[in-house]
Order: sequence, then C-alpha cells, then structure tokens
Amino acid sequence: MIYGIGIDLVENDRIGKIIRKWGPKFLSRVFTGEEIDYCGRHAQASLHYGARFAVKESFLKAIGKGLGAGVKLAEIEVVNDPGGKPEIRLSGGAQAFVERAGIRKIHLSITHTKNYASAAVVLEKGWPDDWFADTR
Repeated sequence: MIYGIGIDLVENDRIGKIIRKWGPKFLSRVFTGEEIDYCGRHAQASLHYGARFAVKESFLKAIGKGLGAGVKLAEIEVVNDPGGKPEIRLSGGAQAFVERAGIRKIHLSITHTKNYASAAVVLEKGWPDDWFADTR
C-alpha cells in the first residue's frame, strides 16, 4: 500500500550559488560526510548536490512533513548500492518517523541534466497481517 509520494525539481545553478556563498556551513547542515565526499569527486559537483537535494525534498513531501517537523535534511542520505543504484539511508528523526508510520520500502528515482536535477520518492507501507485473511 502506498503511504506517500514526493517529487522535486532543483536548478543546479541555484545550488551552486548557495554552496559558493555558504560553503561548508551549508553542506554540513544538508548533506552527510559521505554525500559531500561523493559529490566532491565530480567535476560538476553542483549537479550531484542538486540531485541529492531533490531527493531530500521529495522524501519530505512523501512523508507529508516540512523542515522543522522533526526531520533534518542530513538524516536523509543518498547512497549507491554496489551496482550504482541510488537508495535512501535514514537516521535520526527521519528513521524514527518511517518506523512509526510502518513504512517498509522506499522507492527512489533520480535524474539530472546540466541545468536541472529531479527526484521522485514513493513510500510503501507494510501490509496488515490479516490483509489476506479468509473472511468467508
């Protein structure tokens, strides 16, 4: 059963300007150390930061919460599985929210071009134990 969906579109230049203005202060508030390392290894880091920012915003939309509602952006981390597929790893308030809500699966899709990054998140809730119980 679908719990929620979220989608976001980011202008990569805007993220680049924010990073140039605020530097490590912005990065450490929004991204994990692993995300900063990953994005920093790319020639056009702002594309990768933009994509990860879009994921974080999409996740917040999918859970129906805004910032300041007990979930911090850095608690929503984008990691890649061994095959390179992006996945979301949660911690802190984000992880606690998902556990309380009974969310069992997070689906993620990310894309980016030179100018824009976009992400979509679908949250899947677990099935009740008696969902398929015989009611005859």
